[in-house]
Amino acid sequence: MRPVAKRPRENELDAEAAVPEPRRAAPPEARVRASELAEEIRRHERLYHVEGRPEITDAAFDLLMRELSALESEYPELVSPDSPTRRVGGAPAEGFETVEHSQPMLSLENAYNWEEAEAWLARASRILGEEPRGFVAELKIDGLSISLRYEGGGLLRGATRGDGVRGDDVTENVRTIRAIPLRIAETAPLEVRGEVYYGKSVFERINAEREAESLPLFANPRNAAAGTIRLLDSRLVARRRLGAWLYSVVEATPVPASQSEALERLAGLGFPVHPHWRRCETFADVREFVDAWKEKRRELPFETDGVVIKVDDRATQRRLGATAKSPRWALAFKYPAEEATTVVREIGVQVGRTGTLTPVALFDAVQLAGTTVKRATLHNYEDLSRKDVRVGDTVVVEKAGDVIPKVVRVLLDRRPEDAAPYAMPSRCPVCGDPVVREEGEVATRCVNPACPAVVREALRHFCGRRAMDIEGLGERLVDQLVREGLLTDVASIYDLRAGDLAGLERWGEKSAANLIGQIERSKANDLSRLLFALGIRHVGEKAARTIAQKFGSLDALAAKTAEELEAAEEVGPATGEAIASWFSHPKHRGLVERLKAHGVNFQSLRPARAEAAEGGPLAGRTVVITGTLSGISREEAAAKLEAAGAKVSGSISKKTDYLVVGESAGSKLEKAKALGVRTLAWEEMEKLLEEGSGDGGPRAEDG
Repeated sequence: MRPVAKRPRENELDAEAAVPEPRRAAPPEARVRASELAEEIRRHERLYHVEGRPEITDAAFDLLMRELSALESEYPELVSPDSPTRRVGGAPAEGFETVEHSQPMLSLENAYNWEEAEAWLARASRILGEEPRGFVAELKIDGLSISLRYEGGGLLRGATRGDGVRGDDVTENVRTIRAIPLRIAETAPLEVRGEVYYGKSVFERINAEREAESLPLFANPRNAAAGTIRLLDSRLVARRRLGAWLYSVVEATPVPASQSEALERLAGLGFPVHPHWRRCETFADVREFVDAWKEKRRELPFETDGVVIKVDDRATQRRLGATAKSPRWALAFKYPAEEATTVVREIGVQVGRTGTLTPVALFDAVQLAGTTVKRATLHNYEDLSRKDVRVGDTVVVEKAGDVIPKVVRVLLDRRPEDAAPYAMPSRCPVCGDPVVREEGEVATRCVNPACPAVVREALRHFCGRRAMDIEGLGERLVDQLVREGLLTDVASIYDLRAGDLAGLERWGEKSAANLIGQIERSKANDLSRLLFALGIRHVGEKAARTIAQKFGSLDALAAKTAEELEAAEEVGPATGEAIASWFSHPKHRGLVERLKAHGVNFQSLRPARAEAAEGGPLAGRTVVITGTLSGISREEAAAKLEAAGAKVSGSISKKTDYLVVGESAGSKLEKAKALGVRTLAWEEMEKLLEEGSGDGGPRAEDG
């Protein structure tokens, strides 16, 4: 993607020099080279992500990508919607548009043993008057269902299953998944379906990062994939490295006559199709396949919890039809969760960044799903009491989704006579201060903001990518600096100097200078990032953006009472009380003053909509931005539009008044034309704003 041009500084260039030079047309040799590079990169993406047989190193691949990116930066006209450089993601969207599926995306009936599977076969045989001839057995992927539509050979849309009839349009996020081709050698309309998923190593890395930032862990790869594909910032999706397997052709010319033919056709078009599927002549062959993979699946680089069994012949599938929820011609055979029996030796307590005390069962090591497990969280005191886990108990442990260890039940007949019920501590096990449990809540908390455990977790959260994004201040370094006495709270981050770090173990002048540079850059972050980074209860990422924009500054927010906060739109009673309580604490007030003294930005970079809308030229108007704008980032443009009273949305609809179009505009431009939405270049929008009128054209709903 072409980098956004920076505005010249007034003290560097005079007015004449500030006029941008006209862009040069791309010479023929540049066009040829860009085309060659794009084709070569696509080939290597398929070799690596689809076929699993890379031919070049990652470094060599990066060189190809950089060369193409440089050409597109110099000659923006070379950027195509399906360019490999478009996989990095774009600016955050406001939300997802809902789309209706051409055919319902149904869920599968499950079978947990062979008696249930045989009953499914018997029902299908009664409908047909004979047993189906031929099945396809495919490994069941632990991911999220996705539908992809191609027209003219290009990816037109990607959508989630949603309620089966309608799903979210997640096209921009799907484009970042390197296993999914952006262009295929098929010009007729084609709709295919499959699963997006996380490989084991990627999933473990993501959970490790979340743990370091004191965020809740994903229970399994499916939950993680579902959460990722719905992120509003496609740049984050690109970094998460989702994978994909495709297994169904819904619309094509011609439509495949069987499931096995559909899989072969998908693979031939360059879609990722898992190679371990088999066409089975009889149901006995299906059972052999299922049994063979019960243990072999542990060797796979992704999680699978069963096998999907499908009648192969499509005409027979049509005869069998479907219920309101599931096709009668397909069945998911689920493997039982692997369990192990062990003895609880200790129940410990972890203290998180908000002071929450979490009980953890420590037990004799057992093997589960190919890994050694020694501990499992008991979530909270209520969960611990319900299961009545005691030291000395023999318990059954399993991995939820073959990933997260959990205590399933206690074997009461093996309980020692002297086993006593566990009592949550009345004082924090780290700092010794009394703990509290508020009425109506299940969590017990340490409310001492100086508690070492709370401080350590708060520091990790504050520096996290979604908070102040201080690259380099990860879990290990935070722990090291806390041990050295250099970090005592989040404000102390800004007390650090390069000289403090250079003399520490594993630190040098360059690495110290780089970190100090990252810390300095974080001071300019938007208020929403700071608000989220402070770790106030109930104030997540989305709430922080809303609150920051609503109140405009941290000082204004701190001055509000709980009642005043609750009265604000989108701020509930629990959030209002939590914010007011946080700012009322003397330690927190001192922390805020120190952050201000260090020059940390306390202002929202996006003016409050309510204030701007009262007299702004775009009051009541909805604007969407697409493509790369000239001379201004999309974030800056959105801020200007909102300051003029506009609502900046991420999706086109009949209610959209203007579409601001930049270079390499995507499918939103076509949709805007179809709906009759007025389109403007950014320069035209700026002129409209300067004239002080948003009435340069009819509103969409006015025709």
